Amino acid sequence: MSNAVYDKMITEALAAQKADLNVIKAKRGGEFKISDAKPYVDAVNGMTVGEGQSPEIIRLHVDSVNAHYEILSELTDTVRPEDDPFVEHYQTPAILEILYELDPQFRSAMEQFIKAIAENEALIGKESTRRYGGFYGPTAVVDFAFVPGSTSNVVNTILNGMSIDKKYKQAILSSKSWGMNTSYGIGAAFAAALEAGKTAAEAVKEEIKMLQLVYDRPIEAQTKLMTDLEHSSFDVKKYMEMYKKKMRPAVKAAVEEGVHYGNIVTVPAYCVGDIAHHISQSMFNMTKDDMTMAIIEATTDVMEQTLKLGLKEGYKSAYDVLSVATGSTAAAVTHILEKDGFTVPMVVDLLSKRFTNYVQKYPNRGPAAELHNVDFMDMIWRGSQIIERAPKGAAGKIKGIPVQLSAIDANEVIANPQRYTYPACSITVRFSSLMRLADFPCLLTSEPVTATLMTNIIALNPTKPGSPARVCKDCAVTSLVKRCDYCNWTKAV
Repeated sequence: MSNAVYDKMITEALAAQKADLNVIKAKRGGEFKISDAKPYVDAVNGMTVGEGQSPEIIRLHVDSVNAHYEILSELTDTVRPEDDPFVEHYQTPAILEILYELDPQFRSAMEQFIKAIAENEALIGKESTRRYGGFYGPTAVVDFAFVPGSTSNVVNTILNGMSIDKKYKQAILSSKSWGMNTSYGIGAAFAAALEAGKTAAEAVKEEIKMLQLVYDRPIEAQTKLMTDLEHSSFDVKKYMEMYKKKMRPAVKAAVEEGVHYGNIVTVPAYCVGDIAHHISQSMFNMTKDDMTMAIIEATTDVMEQTLKLGLKEGYKSAYDVLSVATGSTAAAVTHILEKDGFTVPMVVDLLSKRFTNYVQKYPNRGPAAELHNVDFMDMIWRGSQIIERAPKGAAGKIKGIPVQLSAIDANEVIANPQRYTYPACSITVRFSSLMRLADFPCLLTSEPVTATLMTNIIALNPTKPGSPARVCKDCAVTSLVKRCDYCNWTKAV
């Protein structure tokens, strides 16, 4: 792989991240308008097709972002905070329906899977019960890997028992992982039914019915979910119908070029969230706090400096670029955490105990309530392993590249917490901002960077499914809850 491709990947990823940060820094504390996201759209429109990359993959990413921005601009001026988490869940339902129309065999395979959901009533009941009761500890129901308690884990288990074409199995799996087909997460209908006074048997029937709807009529399913949640910012069904029309040419071109369906359902979805979610009213509100804003900025500086050092020292693969990007921010956040005398095990223990109490207090909690807490714990857990001295840890290196943590220490705000509380007792300021970010770590992990890099990686391998992540995540929670026997990443279809 030429260094030019790595350079391109890094340039495009940083452009996306900085577009977000520049808007947020300028607009924080103000009122969000859809037009505020235009710099991110401009950054995406700067993406190019590099050596050995599939033009169809890059087109899926770019066309999706433009379609998303144009449709939202036509339907509304803004999106209220309560509605913004879902803006990246309207793409895959439409993409799936296009694929159903273009490939009857895929639709047939999906119908077999829909039938298999009902045939796996015992599995659905068991997993829904475990999730409802907190059996696995904190989990991400929409995890992009195969962690216990995730929808991907259950879908993969069902698919393993089926005899349909492997490429279709992989597409079905991708569509509910990184593809984010609807906002639904396993166990939600089950929990709602139980809390409404129905029997466990009735609740399982409700769960199966909802899961089948998600795959059978995805646009209808997502419309129902948003109606039930009293979404009011714009007409979601109209959005999906408009998006379906705009994206059909790009999807058709990708199909004709032999792009794996798993990539077709994945790429268009994960790249749009910066418009009305990461650049959003909720983000503008959260980053009014100077320390919170500074942490996002300094973490980005660490990532940029480390990625550029990696260019000088040399990357061995495109995946190494991704590892350095996400690993450097993980190390940066952990470094900030430790500045206040906190350790990662302390935080994992705190949030895990909190989760247990939260389940007791709110048995009808949203299915994704602890999603980002889990992301945050996994991030700092990884960060601690990176910055720990050898031989116990990686001695501050990722793929041999030293993480450039000096950007944290050079940040004026982070270096002076005494300016943001009672000065003589400023020992928890940075930690308090990290706890705010534990609910919304999207620009720390970082999602725009990951999305851009993954599109570039998938563009180099368009015929192989890029999602879910077929690796052991080394989940932070497994340091407390030994649930590895329930993870089936080694059995990925």
